Amino acid sequence: MLSIRSFSRLRWHVPHTGLLAALSLTSLLASAQTVQLTVQPGDPKLLISKHIQGQFAEHLGRCIYDGIWVDEKLNVPKQGRIRMDVVRALQKIHVPNLRWPGGCFADTYHWHDGVGPTAQRPKMLNMWWGNNLEDNSFGTHEFLELCQLLGTEPYLAANVGSGTVQEMAGWMEYLNSNDDTPLVLERRKNGHPEPYKVSWWGIGNESWGCGGNMTAEYYTDVYKRYATFAHNYPASPPLKKIVSGANGDDANWTETCMKRIPLNQMWGLTLHQYTLPTGSWSGSKGKATGFGEQEYFNTLRNGLRMEAIVTKHAAIMDKYDKDKKVALLVDEWGVWTDVEPGTNPGFLYQQNTLRDALLAGTTLNIFNNHCDRVRGANLAQAINVLQAVILTDKERMLLTPTYHVFDLYQVHQDAQYLPLQFQSPDYVLNGEKIPALNASASKDKNGAVHISLVNLDPNKPLTLETTLPGVSWKSVSGRILTSATVADYNTFDKPTNVQLADFKGAKKKGSNLAVTLPAKSVVVLELK
Repeated sequence: MLSIRSFSRLRWHVPHTGLLAALSLTSLLASAQTVQLTVQPGDPKLLISKHIQGQFAEHLGRCIYDGIWVDEKLNVPKQGRIRMDVVRALQKIHVPNLRWPGGCFADTYHWHDGVGPTAQRPKMLNMWWGNNLEDNSFGTHEFLELCQLLGTEPYLAANVGSGTVQEMAGWMEYLNSNDDTPLVLERRKNGHPEPYKVSWWGIGNESWGCGGNMTAEYYTDVYKRYATFAHNYPASPPLKKIVSGANGDDANWTETCMKRIPLNQMWGLTLHQYTLPTGSWSGSKGKATGFGEQEYFNTLRNGLRMEAIVTKHAAIMDKYDKDKKVALLVDEWGVWTDVEPGTNPGFLYQQNTLRDALLAGTTLNIFNNHCDRVRGANLAQAINVLQAVILTDKERMLLTPTYHVFDLYQVHQDAQYLPLQFQSPDYVLNGEKIPALNASASKDKNGAVHISLVNLDPNKPLTLETTLPGVSWKSVSGRILTSATVADYNTFDKPTNVQLADFKGAKKKGSNLAVTLPAKSVVVLELK
């Protein structure tokens, strides 16, 4: 049998028999394809980093303002102006790290404008996203207060595109030093006597594009200069310096960074890869809702490219870093569609369907299965932007289908990676095919085994016969995310249209596990 990474498939021609809701249980079971799956013991030292499930909050559209930082008069629970129903929702999924302030916005952001008395902070134009007025009322202290409420690691992106080395170094001193320097005295005056101890620092963002349109060679020289002045302070942990990495499958960018930057000058290297339903940045990117099966298929096909892209960049990194000391951080990923009709095109507000949840589960499975190198990732973005986990409308808030995937997958955070072996059937449409099944597995510190399964086929269930050599277990339970159609989504009037439910389709069969996996579903099983 072949590894999940090979995505080898059996040929399986899928008739156009309609969606799950239209089929009887008898016909579903009769048409189910059986898959033999083996859960391997794995290496006890290889863990799935919790940071794979990170989120991203850019000053873009209504992510910060209206999403996190709201009007004082808005009738919702607040701490200061931080919206607490959003905080509680993010707490529930244990967000491990939060990236801020961008994105493209980071390379126009000057941190000193966002500290001190709010009324005295200068305003600026957010020329990247809608050309709207940014009042800097949500700045460094407000962001770090949010991170404290969430219990999450702050991940700051330094301004390399339009900033200076001194500006970045000053931000680090302001946050991490405890000596009586002017910047530290200013931080104390602004209400935080102790250092914030921020460890994660991105040195630029998309430096090949909105971060300066640099060549790879030029950026590596700039990076080394900035990294030289990114100092560690005795009062704070050592900095995790993160290189602004490649766009999609740009192998040259990764090769150049790994070749020219000393390993001791970087902790991580980033990768940005979005999924567009049409696959094109010019013209329509595709609809967020109301799509047909062909557009659904195309979106998944494009999203599955993440497997090959991560594999390519990891192989390049292995050439220069055989001990895998440098983390690969996919710190922007997700589905990017056309904006909702009637909304500001610069705000990137889109709805979120079961299709997006299926792709989120698939992508997280890919990252889990590459956890030897992928040790961080950030969905774009947390609230009201792109493939958000939360949408808000004044006092109302809803959890998207993608949110529920993160809720399911949190069991993998910092758990031991368990390799899987299986051959996936094909999901075939109009002569094209993609693997119908993807999966990942882990064992937590208490010995419970968790298996996350995604069936991308919207028409056919799968039957899994699973062997677990070396795993001792007595019971199985699970939860499932599915709906009547792949285009279903939650609205403010019907916020639970797509939601989690208990899964009853798994049972013990001798020492093996038997699973009937419904069409278009994400399932996470727990064996203990």
